[in-house]
Amino acid sequence: MMMESNKDDFSLRDSASVSPWQKGFGSFSDKLSSAVIDVEKVYDCLIIGAGITGITTALLLQRGGKNCVIVEAQQPGFGTTGGTSAHLNTFFDATYLEVESDFGEQSAKLLAQAGKEAFGMIEGFVKELDMDCDLETKSAWLFAEDEKQSKQLQEILEASVRAGVSVEATSENIVPVPFDSVIRFEQQGQFHPLKYIRGLLKDFVDLGGVLLEQTLIRENSFEDGIYIVKSDSLSIKAKKLVHATHIPPGVNLMSFENAPYRSYVLGLKLKDGNYPDGLAYDMQEPYHYFRTHVVDGQQYLIIGGEDHKTGHQDPELAFENLRNYASRYYAVESIAFQWSAQYYVPVDGLPYIGQLPGAADGTYVATGFNGNGMMFGTLSAKIISDLVLGNDNAYAALFSPSRIKPVAGFTDFVKENADVAWHFVKDRFSSEELQQVHELKAGEGKLVKFQGKKLAVYKDEAGKVTALNPNCTHAGCTVQFNAVERSWDCPCHGGRFDVSGKVLTGPPTTDLEKIMISYELQP
Repeated sequence: MMMESNKDDFSLRDSASVSPWQKGFGSFSDKLSSAVIDVEKVYDCLIIGAGITGITTALLLQRGGKNCVIVEAQQPGFGTTGGTSAHLNTFFDATYLEVESDFGEQSAKLLAQAGKEAFGMIEGFVKELDMDCDLETKSAWLFAEDEKQSKQLQEILEASVRAGVSVEATSENIVPVPFDSVIRFEQQGQFHPLKYIRGLLKDFVDLGGVLLEQTLIRENSFEDGIYIVKSDSLSIKAKKLVHATHIPPGVNLMSFENAPYRSYVLGLKLKDGNYPDGLAYDMQEPYHYFRTHVVDGQQYLIIGGEDHKTGHQDPELAFENLRNYASRYYAVESIAFQWSAQYYVPVDGLPYIGQLPGAADGTYVATGFNGNGMMFGTLSAKIISDLVLGNDNAYAALFSPSRIKPVAGFTDFVKENADVAWHFVKDRFSSEELQQVHELKAGEGKLVKFQGKKLAVYKDEAGKVTALNPNCTHAGCTVQFNAVERSWDCPCHGGRFDVSGKVLTGPPTTDLEKIMISYELQP
């Protein structure tokens, strides 16, 4: 039996926010001619997720002689790849100082080497495939704002040099924020992530690879050495399975070794043209990040920060704080773009890339990228493709999900998962009586007590009310309404649902249950 790939137009990652990369980008499918899926065939590898990790992995495997299928629940670049600020760094959120302390000096050097190789892979693909994806090599400035931060910055500088990264102290900064000291990293970069993955996808399908969009995988099983994955409409068989979806589905070790966070970004048009020529970062917690990108001939300041755990704080307040911060230092003419994206913080600082512990042999995962998804997504593709193809990989052991670090990460593990446990208890036993359903404003969502049940209720602009069971279908935590993205977000493991209850991002694979309610509107 043969089945054609879905060919729906590219749509926004979320209903209420859009990045510069997504606006006006159009459809991936109308620019590609993917092979059709053969549901009777056993493919060599099935990759779930069409972001930078999944697409790069699939391309490397297809080039290695494997027959691959990419399955994407939405459209390519729907998630973090479409929502990234698209910084390309060879220094990471886990500093070389921290990696030295937790893993040793040789591991810090290996991490630096891995970063350079990932950047080189991106440059190589762009050149080889003649991509027009706005790739530019830039310097990056990391600055301290007080004496305490300066002491830490000096230690970061020294550890980065020991790791083999090109960095030096400097006396000038590229952003108008007062600083105490600053260091400059060379050979960093930026690009347009959707143009980039479109180039990779084109080569993948030209080599006979299959892309299935708008296909949410609901379940998978392993029988007689073969994976069988099922969506609502078809089953696909493969010898290897790659979860390029942040957290793999189900409750597993990765659910408890990563914490979901959201980061907020603005694209600003400035009155005075004071756009930074390079990348910049402060050392606040959470930190702010800056760069410039040209979209349709217009320069924009890309500024982000105000990160918090998914479902824990007010996204509208995060954007307000970010707008106020930007206005403090820049002459803002207008806000052209406003968006947020999700990432996962690993408990010991480094990503988990490779065989998924406790799963059947040949089940691979790539997660815990922190704020460095474009680099670690590319590195993950190299590691996983080497594991599948039987090649040695110098980085596999360092990033293995099975690594044992009894000291590094233990404190963060307890902190993050105590928070998860708190939500399991709080969500069930301490809800308060909220307003009646009819008092909801248009575009508003709330958790309410209604006719004896706790419900997640949303009223659209036309006044239609949708009520859902608020228990996340992944592990049962109570979802929270995200007013900016118009989504229901899980505070435990980061699953997200749209206002009708459909899965937006994993780890859940099952939609929220719809609840039929009836009530009379008051005059």
